[in-house]
Amino acid sequence: MLDQLSQKLERIFKKLRGKGLLDKKDLAEALQGIKLTLLEADVHYRVVKDFIARVEAKALGQEVLSSLTPGQQVVKVVFEELCQLMGEKQTPLRLSSAPPTVWMLVGLQGSGKTTTAGKLAKFFQKPGRRILLVAADTQRPAAVEQLKALGEQLGVEVYQPVNRSHIGEEVTICKEAVRFARTEFYDLVILDTAGRLHVDDQLMAQLRQIKETVRPEEVLLVADAMTGQDAVKMAERFDQEVGVEGVILTKMEGDARGGAVLSIKAVTGKPIKFVGVGEKLDALEAFHPDRVASRILGMGDVLSLIEQAQEVFKENQAEELEKKLRSDSFTLEDFQEQLRQVKRLGSFDHLLGLIPGGERLKGMMISEQPEKEMKRAEAIVNSMTRVERKNPMIINGSRRKRIAKGSGSTVENVNRLLKQFLEAKKMMKAFTGKRTGRPIGGLFKAFKGTRG
Repeated sequence: MLDQLSQKLERIFKKLRGKGLLDKKDLAEALQGIKLTLLEADVHYRVVKDFIARVEAKALGQEVLSSLTPGQQVVKVVFEELCQLMGEKQTPLRLSSAPPTVWMLVGLQGSGKTTTAGKLAKFFQKPGRRILLVAADTQRPAAVEQLKALGEQLGVEVYQPVNRSHIGEEVTICKEAVRFARTEFYDLVILDTAGRLHVDDQLMAQLRQIKETVRPEEVLLVADAMTGQDAVKMAERFDQEVGVEGVILTKMEGDARGGAVLSIKAVTGKPIKFVGVGEKLDALEAFHPDRVASRILGMGDVLSLIEQAQEVFKENQAEELEKKLRSDSFTLEDFQEQLRQVKRLGSFDHLLGLIPGGERLKGMMISEQPEKEMKRAEAIVNSMTRVERKNPMIINGSRRKRIAKGSGSTVENVNRLLKQFLEAKKMMKAFTGKRTGRPIGGLFKAFKGTRG
């Protein structure tokens, strides 16, 4: 997710961090690089222009230029402006004080509305909460059947047209579904409305009529993140014609550039509320601007990692993981333990994206099979003694040969693992603000403060 954008910005900031002092020429060169990177990422030109102007105004301040670590201070400025660009804080979905809460999904065909309806049901599913999915898309073949299949997987009821005479009567379907939900005491109703291949007047008129009839708590636009500025233009059109409260971006796991995620809030004023990050029903994440900004700048997303760990691990295991990641005590022995459980958190590639400096660890994955490389790494760590895992600095040449032989690997693979582990550990230490020389403690505090 956003890999291309992150890698290009990292190269720019690496040059800045290598300078003891910064002058206006250095900043001008860096800002030009950031500008070109954002434009190449398909970010809206006006958004880029305003963003660069704000960063330049702050970066030229004496507090930055006279800092002991001016490069890191510039990164801090960019981080803060990225957060502001995307909305600063998470914007949760509203729940009605008088159930049922009704959420209406709108968007074009192919954007992922039906799957997103199922993902929302999964995300908000909990004991005692009754959820009703409404198959209000009679235009697309098999849309009703797809939603029924999702409902069966979740154990959630699906309201659907009684007979073929309902085709084209989406307004009636939604009206009857909400009435049914009210009389049967449902808590949440999710309307999967019809879409089109292109925006047309007939679609907009139908959506406006549904909105006026059922008065949903939220109208949510479902848009494909990989379409970049087309998604932004579509958001503008739907908001003008129907009125939306927020956006759900799908296929974010395949969006390497970031044009839509960085432009939508600034152009439309509407917040991104959720992002789809995979095909499975649990692959839906609440959108946190600060966490996404942190990942874009290569600092990982520790809070999301902790939340996922708390769902998978026991509470004491999750707390221990948090302590290790936030301190300088994460050893190869801890790494070994996490490798044993990492599959429960998802793919290794996904996990690395959440760890500060994790992108550098990808250098050890020399093939296109990250899980295979993970097994190799685990074998290498397992071949070490406990003392070596606790203190990798004692691993000399002879020890490396022994470890390589014991793991069925090579000395080169052992060297690569140790190097990347130490680099990641160094970045974790900087991230927590404990490295000497005034590192990015201020940036971490800004990030940490979002925990509430």
